[in-house]
Amino acid sequence: MTTKFVKIFLRLAISFSFLSAVADRFGMWETSVSVWGTWDNFLQYTQLINPWFPESIVTVIAALATILEVLFAVCLIVGFKTTFFAKLSGILLLIFALSMTFSTGIKGAFDYSVFTASAAAFALSLIKEKCYELDSLLEK
Repeated sequence: MTTKFVKIFLRLAISFSFLSAVADRFGMWETSVSVWGTWDNFLQYTQLINPWFPESIVTVIAALATILEVLFAVCLIVGFKTTFFAKLSGILLLIFALSMTFSTGIKGAFDYSVFTASAAAFALSLIKEKCYELDSLLEK
């Protein structure tokens, strides 16, 4: 196993996980496999894991998280500023994991491997070798 393979695997695994979660919010997965299935259900979950925020800004938080997940996924897939977006992905996932932990308990964060995903994103940020990345072209 090479560092290049690991880096590509991490980039794609994190990216596709973000995109899958976003697709779920918009009903793009079959109901039998979806977690939320609708934007309204996702808003309810966002409120559940962020009880310290007023209900009036839950939509903003949910929309911001969704936009960031899509942006981070696209940047990781194409390899644009990989180190930077890997760190941001790690932070976003860690915030999600901690929100889950402090609101509903640590089991959900462990069951959904959110801490693991966060650690994977931080590990990705440490791999400096370039492989099939837009960054390689931009540095030349």
